[in-house]
Amino acid sequence: MVLGVGGGIAAYKVAHLLRLLTESGLDVRVVPTRSALAFVGAPTWAALSGHPVSAEVWDNVHEVPHVRIGQDADLVIVAPATADLIARAAHGLADDLLTNTLLTTRAPVIFVPAMHTEMWEHPATVDNVATLRRRGVIVLDPAVGRLTGADSGAGRLPEPEELARVVDRVLARAGSGVAGSGVAGSGVGAADAADLAGRRVLISAGGTREPLDPVRFLGNRSSGRQGYALAVTALARGAEVVLVSANVALPDPAGAKVRRVGTAEELRQAVLEHARDADAVVMAAAVADFRPANYAETKIKKSDPAESGQIGPDQRLELVRTADVLAEVVASRTPGQVIVGFAAETGDATSSVLEHGRMKLAAKGCDLLVVNEVGGERGFERGFERLDNAAVILGSDGTSTDVPLTSKEALADVVWDRVATRW
Repeated sequence: MVLGVGGGIAAYKVAHLLRLLTESGLDVRVVPTRSALAFVGAPTWAALSGHPVSAEVWDNVHEVPHVRIGQDADLVIVAPATADLIARAAHGLADDLLTNTLLTTRAPVIFVPAMHTEMWEHPATVDNVATLRRRGVIVLDPAVGRLTGADSGAGRLPEPEELARVVDRVLARAGSGVAGSGVAGSGVGAADAADLAGRRVLISAGGTREPLDPVRFLGNRSSGRQGYALAVTALARGAEVVLVSANVALPDPAGAKVRRVGTAEELRQAVLEHARDADAVVMAAAVADFRPANYAETKIKKSDPAESGQIGPDQRLELVRTADVLAEVVASRTPGQVIVGFAAETGDATSSVLEHGRMKLAAKGCDLLVVNEVGGERGFERGFERLDNAAVILGSDGTSTDVPLTSKEALADVVWDRVATRW
């Protein structure tokens, strides 16, 4: 693969990304711009990649590097992608080795913008990003955080570990063998890799928590991993992603706009706010069905309940139902919008897991329902708090897709495949 490096201060973080990529077994050729070498010199890139490094088309001319590097690539990632580099790529300029490589490659291309907020939000940059995305280039949105100097805002380079995850998913889907193995690819092009380009998707992830007092809450076992896997795979396929995250202790996926929430009502408000602009809504979060009817302003004590007037040994906790967020999204759906629900189910004396799932699909009115069987002796041997998952994807048209135990990223790709057929 080719790692293009733009001339921004975030280039120092890309050295760590290069190390992660090479340690995973990938053969990486670094192609910096001239200005990038002012931030991190050629010896560093050469030592970490094991290849000679140049920004010029005139070096080693007999090898025709301005053509060969792009032709031989299975994937190109550009990080940091500065406003200037994005503009030159959008207009097809070719004044150095990297921009020549971008014109000659037919492999998937990922741009990772990093710049000051004002530059990212400027109409020229907005138009240039839209042009690249329209051509099938995967352009990740920058992270929000500390920038150069004392400034903060949108424009920060996402963390290298999360960028490596995106690379892994693009290579896995583009047919480059086992992701991270360095096996030569099949030459799947940018248009195939970025099949969700131009789509806006909303994903909820994690589990809501309904407070009982300042210390305790009612919650569930959801780690958010499946929702985050849906976000990473959608980003790797070119979509713009809004991720509503409920109590998740995972790093933000590179390129996603993350909205953090706590309770079912906070999740409801965030989902309804963003759903109107989404081409697909995927409700992967485990939203509490009930919340305590009353919130205690101070910690509920076990001792002396009569004196405190709080819950005693013979008193019961009163619960009330929370709003049905999925049903509200379905009721207010926009034309052409695809809605996906998740159902963590256990079988019982009346119905099997799939029977419960089919009843829920009919009741909710969504297009697809991903049914997970959960449970086990300790409650989380299946589904929750694991890196793998198995599911059956039920369609409102009567279709059923069985996904045997696999990684949560692989399951997420199958979900997006089913969503794409609906579009």
